[in-house]
Amino acid sequence: MTTAPLHLRNKDRRRIIRSPLFDVFQFAVLMIVVVWFFTESTGNLGYNWQWYQIPQYIVTRSDSGLQAGPLLQGLVVTFHISAVSLVLAFAIGLATALFRLSNAFVAQILARFYLETSRNTPLLIQLFFIYFVAGPVLGLGRFPSAVLALSLFEGAYASEIFRAGIVSIPRGQWEAGYSLGLSRFQIYRTIVLPQAVRRTLPPLTSQAISLIKDSALVSTIAIYDLTMQAQAIISETFLTFELWFTVAAMYLAVTVTLSVIVNIMEKRFKVIT
Repeated sequence: MTTAPLHLRNKDRRRIIRSPLFDVFQFAVLMIVVVWFFTESTGNLGYNWQWYQIPQYIVTRSDSGLQAGPLLQGLVVTFHISAVSLVLAFAIGLATALFRLSNAFVAQILARFYLETSRNTPLLIQLFFIYFVAGPVLGLGRFPSAVLALSLFEGAYASEIFRAGIVSIPRGQWEAGYSLGLSRFQIYRTIVLPQAVRRTLPPLTSQAISLIKDSALVSTIAIYDLTMQAQAIISETFLTFELWFTVAAMYLAVTVTLSVIVNIMEKRFKVIT
């Protein structure tokens, strides 16, 4: 009886591990373990599951048809805050990265001060400071304060991602741009930034996912996002486990969808390049 060489067996093993079916199997096993664990735990606590009440908080039926429930309305608010904050965070991050890499001493100092203050203080403290201290002075309401706090906090991390992507571009491409008579701005726009964005797409995706999850903190200033809506419903119905599991699943669905979209974009960029 003959056996396959070791390297062929290892290759087959790696192919199985990378297979999507193996990922589905792992996820199914994980969910079975999680369900069993919480069933046992809540059984010991004597908790009475009431999952049948959850759909009405997602979608409600009326005479005019289906309408968004409180959780879906909160998810829309979360989308709105996250989308605006994400655009501003990336813009702030790119500007800060360019300041860090510039030859202007004042720009470097400003960028360094912003990075150190934003990354070394909690987001919740920044949110409270902007809403309760800077908000009344600048005339900012809840929504602008939440967007500004998220943008500044996430923009500090995005700036380091952009800076790493820009620095990774070989110096020869800069010299080629200068030899063609291009200005520094033109080299950034046509040569450096397009390549840097492709290289930084995966970490920027992680930062976007982090922003979506961090947006749950805006509920602390009474913005009725997904988290705040869940808290309000729990205070009335005491459906603690069911609602928090539902909210977690909704956040998970959003972040996983975002990851899949970015993976598709990465593959297309590889084909183009």
